[in-house]
Amino acid sequence: MQWKLVVFDLDGTLIDSALDLVLAVNATRAHYGLAELPPETIASYVGNGAPTLIRRSMGEGYSDEELAAALEVFVHCYRAHALDNTVLYPGVRGTLRVLREAGVLCAVLTNKPVRISKEILDGLGLREQFFEVYGGNSFAYKKPDPDGLLRLMEQAGCTPSQTLMVGDSRVDIETARNAGCASCGVTFGLQPETLSAPDPDFVIDAMAELAPIVLRREVTGDAGELSDGASPLFCEDPEESATLR
Repeated sequence: MQWKLVVFDLDGTLIDSALDLVLAVNATRAHYGLAELPPETIASYVGNGAPTLIRRSMGEGYSDEELAAALEVFVHCYRAHALDNTVLYPGVRGTLRVLREAGVLCAVLTNKPVRISKEILDGLGLREQFFEVYGGNSFAYKKPDPDGLLRLMEQAGCTPSQTLMVGDSRVDIETARNAGCASCGVTFGLQPETLSAPDPDFVIDAMAELAPIVLRREVTGDAGELSDGASPLFCEDPEESATLR
């Protein structure tokens, strides 16, 4: 039996938002007269929500009130430029289409603020693919607390054994474990180095490899190569495929 509900992280899983996040963080630092941080440093701070991103990016010596003000600067800057450079990862649109056609429910659970998460999905033409989108401010606690994932299961009428969480970081894998669900880590995201302890149940190197796992097609090898010889890129969007060839 295939999984009935697939819950996706957003940044580093569905969307490559690294550059826009880096630019917004460094614009916030510049507002306070601070030097830019390297992109890889900022990327390592992503995944636990905007307040944590700003707290870590600003460094020591700031009060809670000052960090709250810096967060407002960041959110204002990021919201104005969130789609300047952000794109879907290859295979995302096609994979979601295949899952929807197979009757699989899809949702987003991110630690990013919910309003801007929906705005980005709308801007990329992806919002309609998900029956629900929850953000880091949708519940009292962020991931890896399981409340959001448990709420999505309740809304979908699914059990933990029917649910798969997909993400690029340890936070997503821990969220799945805390909710009693299986997890799938993606190695193309922002924090693949954190995909251990706990280890995900599955690991994929491209989003196009997800559908065979979700639909319980027989797969072999670390890359999810289809055992019947079909290409693992069968679920790419045609426009995305053209850019890869």
